[in-house]
Amino acid sequence: MAKITSFSGSFRFLSNFYPCKVVYEGIEYPSSEHAYVAAKTDNQLQKLAISEIPSASDVKRFGRQIKLKDNWDNIKISIMKNIVEAKFDQNPDLMKLLQETRNYELIEGNNWSDKFWGQSPIGNGRNELGKILMSVRDDITKLF
Repeated sequence: MAKITSFSGSFRFLSNFYPCKVVYEGIEYPSSEHAYVAAKTDNQLQKLAISEIPSASDVKRFGRQIKLKDNWDNIKISIMKNIVEAKFDQNPDLMKLLQETRNYELIEGNNWSDKFWGQSPIGNGRNELGKILMSVRDDITKLF
């Protein structure tokens, strides 16, 4: 199977940093990265503040300072799946683009050494985000 190994260029929409509205737990965020960082806390004021941060890279930095929910490591993959599902359910144009990747393995290749959500270098890492994207794609494809 062919592979997409970089969520950039024409495949940037696969990245959590891609700017698109995502409503999660009643709050509208400017990207799925924003929603994911907000999901790390139960503090409603912090969630609202996160929704106002202009860029995904800024929100990622902000997220490093958040006191994580007690069980975060046990729930972060299911939270990410819920957010990725919301991203594509709420943005039909992106859903169509995701469906068009059906003949590809999706690998979140990166150069920032993220071996949990992606692979760095390619072939080295869990690629949890890629797995979630392919699972959401498969679920969508079954509906149509």
